[in-house]
Amino acid sequence: MSHILPEGAGYGVVCGIGLFFSAFMLGLTYIQARYTPFSPRNSEEFTSASRSVKPGLIASGIVSAWTWAATLLQSSAVAYNGPWWYGSGATIQVLLFAQLAAKLKLNAPNAHTFLEIIGERWGKLAHLVFLFFGLATNIVVSSMLCLGGSATVTALTGMNTIAACFLIPLGVAIYVVAGGMRATLLCDYTHTAVLFAIIFVFMFTVYATSDKIGSIGKMHE
Repeated sequence: MSHILPEGAGYGVVCGIGLFFSAFMLGLTYIQARYTPFSPRNSEEFTSASRSVKPGLIASGIVSAWTWAATLLQSSAVAYNGPWWYGSGATIQVLLFAQLAAKLKLNAPNAHTFLEIIGERWGKLAHLVFLFFGLATNIVVSSMLCLGGSATVTALTGMNTIAACFLIPLGVAIYVVAGGMRATLLCDYTHTAVLFAIIFVFMFTVYATSDKIGSIGKMHE
């Protein structure tokens, strides 16, 4: 089976980009710890970014977290109308959770996780039940992200799928362990900026400069 890119390009992208983001975030974490009062060695800073994250950074984190393999591949597979309904369904969750988060911020301003709130409000049994659901969800979603990303890299370059599954999360693990929540959100912001740049390039190429399509009217035809 022929591939668009050589296998070495797959390892270069996975390892190179992962280590680049790790080094970039480690540098920002060092600057933050040295020149600002926010140090990742503090538990509040590590787990909740000292509760000082602004709405723009949160929004970019949501976009980055939800732009995973299922979003890009499945919504594109069911185009034209598919991406619209896929996005609409996800938007409802954001709207509902925004209201819930605002209420939780008022009633439990010092909580770090939703499990703390459940444990205090409904007791140990409910806490353990939702702890299981939370761990199961994280395992399923993390597995899907790794498999989706590795399948994409394998399809493009022929890189070993198992190797990709282990190498893709390596760079993420480095900067998360070193920088905590703030490093994660800053990296999400960078991911979102890159993502929008790629989207705009594709959009203007398809609808403006492509010799195969080049206009909205021709795309409609």
